[in-house]
This record gives sequence, structure tokens and C-alpha cells, in this order.
Amino acid sequence: MKFLVMTLIGTSGDAAAGRLTPPRQRFREVVETAEFVEELGLDAFGVGERHSPEFLSSSPTVVLSHLAARTSTIRLFTTVTVLSLLDPVRVAEDYATLDHLSDGRVEIVIGKGNDAHQSELFGFDLADQWDRNRENYELLHRLWREEKVSWSGRYRPDLVAATTYPRPLAGPPRVWHGSASSTESTELAARYGEPLFSANAFHPQAKYADLIAHYRQRFAEHGHDPARALVGAGSGGVHLARTSQEAVARFRPLWEAYMATPAAAHNRSPFTSLEDALDRGPNLVGSPAQVVDKIGDYHGAFGHELLAIGVDGQGLDPAEQRATLELFAGEVAPVVRREFPSRSWEEFPRPTLEP
Repeated sequence: MKFLVMTLIGTSGDAAAGRLTPPRQRFREVVETAEFVEELGLDAFGVGERHSPEFLSSSPTVVLSHLAARTSTIRLFTTVTVLSLLDPVRVAEDYATLDHLSDGRVEIVIGKGNDAHQSELFGFDLADQWDRNRENYELLHRLWREEKVSWSGRYRPDLVAATTYPRPLAGPPRVWHGSASSTESTELAARYGEPLFSANAFHPQAKYADLIAHYRQRFAEHGHDPARALVGAGSGGVHLARTSQEAVARFRPLWEAYMATPAAAHNRSPFTSLEDALDRGPNLVGSPAQVVDKIGDYHGAFGHELLAIGVDGQGLDPAEQRATLELFAGEVAPVVRREFPSRSWEEFPRPTLEP
């Protein structure tokens, strides 16, 4: 299994205390974390996209471009690019530029978004978000593979013999389709024969397992080799300590603070207590051995080859984030890699550009 550390660049330095971290400091912390992830030998670092006061990740391409200059080996992910809000021409240009700056290390997770406020901010009708996401991806897919594209759709002006520049470095970057609650995303991923990234954050395992099963079924029904289906998954909150008691005690006020937020209400998490969430949900909280066991349980249900962990989403301070990452990289990752080997990403080559 491969490991992706991800951030939405939350503004809270201590979720339980409600303390905000100045933006300049938060951006520095993100850069330091990405460098530390590479130092630890983990595989990737991801920056999400949100447009609200709780987050500083409104411009992931800018952040990832800076990280491209500060790192050399880790993959750089978007987690996610909210394609339903964006012009596919702009996305094609921005991420092709990042593709060159990172020497081909960029990978994109697209999605319709998980914040109703964002559609209002961009002036879109929330009811159209799935249609916008699908149509925008159809155009983006063509723009990265063809030149002189002529196209007509519902949500942006027509194109006539349009070519975006720069062209991607060595064929289109890999696109993962973010999936949280609907078969719309699993269907789109299956249709194009591309990877699925399950949010796996707010609900019991069965909900996400059903969506992943739908993806695999439709992947084959669309005529793709079932062996080529590739799945990644999130993991909710993450906090490791030497003992489960220590990990749970520290995580409890962070979880309770999160459950009091509008975001938690929006996602309608069914868990009634932290104990319930740890028992039935995806959070990786406990000793290294407990976390290994939980990852194994979810791998049995999902068959995923990429695991995303977010160490700042629950408000851990930078020292706690580093301690959790060190424990994860030192005592969890080696065991999981051995027990659940992942196919090399090089076995899924990027498609070549059409002439």
C-alpha cells in the first residue's frame, strides 16, 4: 500500500481551544510537513480545495507549485480539485504547468465538492453540481489529449479548434475521481477507466464499500480490464500514541470540537460518541498495532492500494502531527506495505498525447 498525507490547511491550530493560526504561519507549517513527509519516506502529499473561512486551501495549484520546488520525490496530489466550480480550460492550463514544474509528479483528484457555500460563492446552482462536474471533466479529458478541440456544452462558452498550453509533460496527469456519497462519481471513474478515491471519512465502512463495489462492477461493464481498477481511500481523523488510552484521551476533545461544527452537521455523521466512531468508523486512532489492524480490516472491504491520512484536519498542533507521522512511518507503514503490497504506480502508465 502507498501512503498519502493530505491537508485542507485548516485555520485552527487547536480545534478544541478554538485558537486560530495566522495564515503565514499555517502555510509555513504545510511546507514543513510536506518536506517531513518526504524525509520519512512516505509516498505523496496532497492539498485540498476549499473556499470558506475555515480553510486556507483556496489555491491548491499555488501551494503545490511551491511544494514542487521544495521536494523532489513525493507525488503531489490535489485532494480534491473542485471541478464543478472551475473552468476546465483554466484547470488544464494550471495543472499542466504544475506537471512541468514538478517533473511529472502531479496527480489530480477531482470532485463536485463538499461545501454548499462554495457553489453560492461562485454563483452556481447547487442542484447542478453533479452535471457541472461531469461536463467539465468531459472537456478537461479532451483538452489534455487533443489539440484543436471544438466543443459545446451547457456551462461555459463553446470552443472552436482550441488548444491549451502548455501541453502536459508526458501525457495527461493521472486523474482520480473523488467519491463520498453518490454513484455519480463511481460511474464517471468507471466510464473512463480511471482510479477511484473514496472519501471514507464520515460514515460506517459499508457505505463506502458499496460505492467501491459499484465502481468495480461498472469498470468491467464499460469494457475495461477489471485488474486495472485502482482504488484509494481516506481514513477520517488520525492520531497515534504508544497506547490506545493516550491516543483516545488526546483525540477526544478534538473530535468533540469537530462534531460541533457546521461541517459535521452537513456530513450527517451517524456516530453518537467517540467510542462509536472508533468502533464503526474509519478514524485511525490508537496504538500502532491497533491502527495496522484497522487498516487491514478496511483493506479487506475496499481492496485499496492508496491510503490517505490527514493529520491536521482535527486540530493537532505541529508537534503532535510530526509525532503521529513518525509513528505511522516507522511502525505502521512498513507492516502495511508488507502485508498489503501495492502495484507500482508505474504499472499504470500515463496515456500519451494525440498528435
